[in-house]
Formats: sequence, structure tokens, C-alpha cells
Amino acid sequence: MVIGFDSLSRYQEKNPYFGAIIGRYGNRIGKATFKIDTATYHLAANDGENTLHGGLKGFDKVVWDAFPNDSTGTLTLKYVSKDGEEGYPGNLSVTVVYTFTDDNELLIDYTAETDKPTVLNLTNHSYFNLTGDVNNTILDHTLQINADKYTPVDATLITTGELKDVKGTAFDFLQPHKIGERINDVTGGYDHNFVLNRKSDMPEPVATLADSVSGRVLEVYTTEPGMQFYTGNFLDGTNKLSDGKPINIHTALCLETQHFPDSPNKPEFPTTLLKPGERFHSQTKYKISIK
Repeated sequence: MVIGFDSLSRYQEKNPYFGAIIGRYGNRIGKATFKIDTATYHLAANDGENTLHGGLKGFDKVVWDAFPNDSTGTLTLKYVSKDGEEGYPGNLSVTVVYTFTDDNELLIDYTAETDKPTVLNLTNHSYFNLTGDVNNTILDHTLQINADKYTPVDATLITTGELKDVKGTAFDFLQPHKIGERINDVTGGYDHNFVLNRKSDMPEPVATLADSVSGRVLEVYTTEPGMQFYTGNFLDGTNKLSDGKPINIHTALCLETQHFPDSPNKPEFPTTLLKPGERFHSQTKYKISIK
């Protein structure tokens, strides 16, 4: 159900972030620059004039220290991003813990600390196809997202700063809809951040993805304020599974829990600023069941 490869070497080749931890900044930063106080920081423009998913060598391309623990069902990953790496300030220490529970859940727990003010937006970039077969698209999957608003984007997929009501639009997933039902009303397909309706600091249910053929259901819980819904618009068959099947457009989707894209340049968005002495903490949970 999760698109990926059966060998490390395949992941080390060019691929669209299959299953990766994304950082320092998940999603896009406009014009590859941002400011903290009076200092301007310049990043690599690896997505047109913008920065995408941390730059040329984001967290998806670095080697993490791994500490598996079979007795607790956990995998702890640690990485220290040096001051200036990819243009970001501060020595940033990051820990990500994956935990499998007895309730068919994968819990992802993120923590981080810095020695200089920096910006941070961590997420997981898994691609899902609940049929388990990339010969099938995800257009017949049913999706519900608990979000009254989304963040519109410009032609370069940078958020405009507006929070727009989903009501009456193709972005209204407050009630379950088939993904393919209105995708043609969205230029290029869905690749948008949804403003989640959350009420506490605990992980709350924010989305439900379902496949009626297999009966599989994926529920998403998070402490994050947003979630990027991406319908694999740039998958073009270049990457193939180990059985040779091409991974084509709309054969997998992402539900990336996150802070909003381009928040460092949008002071009206929830802040992604992390300061010395502060501890970043975020949790996301993916739960699988059969209906």
C-alpha cells in the first residue's frame, strides 16, 4: 500500500521523495529566500525559482543514525544538520521515532533543537495506493479531510497567503468524495495544503482515505496545523517497482502533515521559527483498518 523499492540503491537514485523524511523545510519556500529578523537567508532554487523539500540535499538524501528496537517496535533516527547546510542557519539536532502499535498504527514522533534561530517544517512523504497495485489509479479512492479552508497557490505552487473556504469548491472534502470526481476542476491536480480543523495539542483525526474494492481504510492523525494533499501529478512512469510496473500519474497519493508552505515569508501563517532553548515536537499517526 506504500509505494517504494526493495533495495537501498533504488532509493539513492533520483526519485520523488518516496517514503522520505522531509526537511529542513517540507514543501516550498518562495523565491528560495527568507528572513529572520534583519538577516536574509538564500537557499537553493531546486523548483523553478523556489526551494522544495529542503533543497538540493534535503533530509531525504542524508544518512541518518539508526537505532532499531525490536522489543518496543520502534526505530529511532537521528541527524545533526550543520549550521549553513542548504543555506539554513543553526546546528539543528533532529530525532524521528517510528513506532508500530498493536492497533495497526504507525506513529511518527519528531523532535528538534537548534543553537540559532532557524525555520523548520518536518513531514513524511509516503505515497499511498490502498489497492496495493499501481496498475490502478487512486482516482477511485474516497477521501475525507477535516478542513474548512485551504491555502490557494500561484502558478509556481507558492501559497498566496490567503485562507480560502473549501465550501462550493473541488477542495471540499468535509464529506467523503472520490478523488477523481472533481480533480479535473483543479489545474494540474491536487497539490495543496489544507488548513486542518484541530482543537487540541494532541494528535487528532484529520483525514480518512478509503478503497471500496479492497476495503482498506487509512486514517491520519496529527498535531500539525496543515496537511498537503498531493495526487502524484508529476509521476510519469520513470520510476518502476521491483516487478517492473511503472509508477504513473495518479497511481499514488501523499497526505503530508505539516506547517503551511512558505510560512517563513507569510507572517500571517502559523510560525515555523525555532529558537535556541525551544524544543520542536510534532506527532503524526497513520492507522490502517479493513472496512
